[in-house]
Amino acid sequence: MKKNIAIILSGCGYLDGAEINESVLTMLALEEANISYNIFSLNKNQHHVVNHQTGDEEQGVRNILVESARIARGNIQDIKELEVKEFDGIIVIGGFGVAKNLSNFAILGEKYSIDDDIEKVLSQFKEQQKASAYMCISPVLLPKIYDKPTCTIGNDADTASIIENLGGQHIEVQSDQVCIDQKNKIITTPAYMLCGSILEARKGISKLVSEFKQML
Repeated sequence: MKKNIAIILSGCGYLDGAEINESVLTMLALEEANISYNIFSLNKNQHHVVNHQTGDEEQGVRNILVESARIARGNIQDIKELEVKEFDGIIVIGGFGVAKNLSNFAILGEKYSIDDDIEKVLSQFKEQQKASAYMCISPVLLPKIYDKPTCTIGNDADTASIIENLGGQHIEVQSDQVCIDQKNKIITTPAYMLCGSILEARKGISKLVSEFKQML
């Protein structure tokens, strides 16, 4: 039977939402692996709006679900509609939206909390012992969900230190590598925490999906 995966996006654009290249490369790798997927996001306003040309914060309000729909080509659902029993696993795409919209990590650092709806879904996948994959900055959420998770965000010392302070084990890997936590059924890869090109990102994400498929 064809496996079905839930993908979580946090907006559109790496500075205030989901990393677009990571999103597209993940969907491509899943289709190449003959794995189906449904995309979900939060139906609420994002933390702020960033001009991706200048990097400056701008005035305005944008909805996370509506912005994520740009990447999903409109085929997206509210996270509240996600039924864990319908899926074999979950993938959380990176981008600063993880740290600003799915959580407040970018604002509070080690004292961060995860959005209630996101935390509920991620915890249900853990409780039902289903495979989970996280990339880029998203593994920072893991210590709030799992007991002593092993993961990677690449080689950023400050973020790795926070993960370990919260009870996780951080493993430094290269951009084309993955970290596998067999006990918790978690796979992580650095993606654009390390990658300098879309080709480089593709290698790591393709490997993540390949290993993820074996875990489903």
